[in-house]
Amino acid sequence: MHDIAQVASNFINLDIMTISYLFFVGFVGGLVSGFIGSGGAFVLTPAMMSLGVPGLVAVASNMCHKFPKALIGSIKRAKYGQVDVKMGIVLGISAEAGVLYGAHIQESIKKSFGEAGSNLYVSVAFVVILAIVGGFVLYDAWKTYKSGNTNEEEKVTKLALWVQSINIPGTMVYFKCLNAKISVLFTIPLGFATGMLAATIAVGGFIGVPAMIYVLGAPSLLASATELVIAFVMGLGGSFKFALHGLVDIRLAMIILAGSLFGIQLGAIGTTYVKPFMIKVVMGTIMVIVLFSRGLMVPVYLSELGLIQTLSEGTVKIMKNTSFGIMITALLLGAFIVLRAMWQGKKAEQLATQEAYEHGKI
Repeated sequence: MHDIAQVASNFINLDIMTISYLFFVGFVGGLVSGFIGSGGAFVLTPAMMSLGVPGLVAVASNMCHKFPKALIGSIKRAKYGQVDVKMGIVLGISAEAGVLYGAHIQESIKKSFGEAGSNLYVSVAFVVILAIVGGFVLYDAWKTYKSGNTNEEEKVTKLALWVQSINIPGTMVYFKCLNAKISVLFTIPLGFATGMLAATIAVGGFIGVPAMIYVLGAPSLLASATELVIAFVMGLGGSFKFALHGLVDIRLAMIILAGSLFGIQLGAIGTTYVKPFMIKVVMGTIMVIVLFSRGLMVPVYLSELGLIQTLSEGTVKIMKNTSFGIMITALLLGAFIVLRAMWQGKKAEQLATQEAYEHGKI
């Protein structure tokens, strides 16, 4: 009976406003996920936490909604020839090991420090990872934009060329998206790190997508699509692991999934109309905004744990409301950027087709 009460205390009450918000969150998460391939969880986990969902439940429920959505997204993107299934499975296997280890760490923190400790761990992980990855992705997109090479093919990094040049007998695997052989001794740590992060904040794409682009040398479109295969493999095992401990709120997972299934179709279509550097702009912009939303909550959790001076109820309320407001801004901006990029890309394509028709080329 105590266990049932413990599990129930993890879950929030759902009213029509909360359900509508979660559906919208799912839609934007799906839109972003289909567009940049990172699972969209860097939007979804903080959005759930902003409603008062415990960090660990948000991570577990997010992971649960993720694997069917990732499956649909990867099938959709495979039709456009953007998925390297072999790379997805190879990275996915080592990612699964990372998920199981990361879930164990999560559960240990919850046991030792309670809900506030778990929330603090998830939030700090978000702030650090978002700052590093978001900053780097935006810098890279800015460099591409400044150089005026937004229409040119992406160049393979020096690191990726070096990785592709290393030949370790008995460990080499050919990957179609790289048109090269890579040693699995490089893919195993990248996959493990991806899974570890996924179990911590429910998104491994922060490591998975940049690793495939900058370390292995995959084009950003193919890397973002292949990440969906990895997300499916990780989500399946991770959901089962968390569910055994009563941490998956299936209601949240299903509402978000319903919204996501609409969004991911649009997002996947959008990738065919935009320049690769635009994917990086969207990813980096949303990351930085979400960073501020989660960062505002860190002092609240520190206060709850008694690690800093206790904050007044009024201060806590202001910080929670501001964090929630910033989160809404990130969601709206994310949806706007993706849909605008799609609209402009579609118009440009129609214009090019019309011009070609007028000049008798088609």
